[in-house]
Amino acid sequence: MGIIRQNNNGKGSLKDIQLLVNNSNKHIINEEIAKKLCNIDSHKVEWLSPKKNKEYAEYRDQDFLDLLEINPTKLSLKEFWPSRGPQWDALGLCEDSYFLVEAKANIGELVTPACSATSEKSIKLINKSLRATQKLIAPDSKVDWSGKYYQYTNRLAHLYYLREINELDAYMVFVYFVGDKSVGGPDKKVEWDKAIDKMYKKIDLKKENKLSKYVIDVFIDVNDLKF
Repeated sequence: MGIIRQNNNGKGSLKDIQLLVNNSNKHIINEEIAKKLCNIDSHKVEWLSPKKNKEYAEYRDQDFLDLLEINPTKLSLKEFWPSRGPQWDALGLCEDSYFLVEAKANIGELVTPACSATSEKSIKLINKSLRATQKLIAPDSKVDWSGKYYQYTNRLAHLYYLREINELDAYMVFVYFVGDKSVGGPDKKVEWDKAIDKMYKKIDLKKENKLSKYVIDVFIDVNDLKF
């Protein structure tokens, strides 16, 4: 099942992203996106998940494409990635532009486990798609992108899938929350900046690459969120 309903009494990024795209907070992320993308009208960005009236469900696999009403014409998702792919923290759209969101509230969340797929067929497909992404945006990298920071690299791979393969106006939005005491999150943006720079060095990826203008880093102070 690609629809995962969530509790509304969680903490950390799970709770923060629920607050951000619901209630009266969505203008915060919309305005941050509009600052980075001059072609986006912040008033027209619509968030489809996680929505309060849909049990704050998060989506993955074909269900995330269905929610965004994306019908890939060049390559199907199952030909690019096996089932149980990324579970998106939030999904949004603005006319013909699509936004995939990964949210973090604690620096430790950046370092994720390596790929846990066990099927030989799945592992082969994942590695093929990661290598294709890597070839485009980090052609000189020798790092295994299915290892540490795998969550970050597989998100980039899905951006590659939508934008490069299927020629859709897709964006990958990484939301970094500042000041979330419930999970020991960083107090200042600069702490995130240092951790992100370290991650880029570890995966041997330059900040400026062939997909970088479609990757948006957004920093949100949790004290600005209204409950």
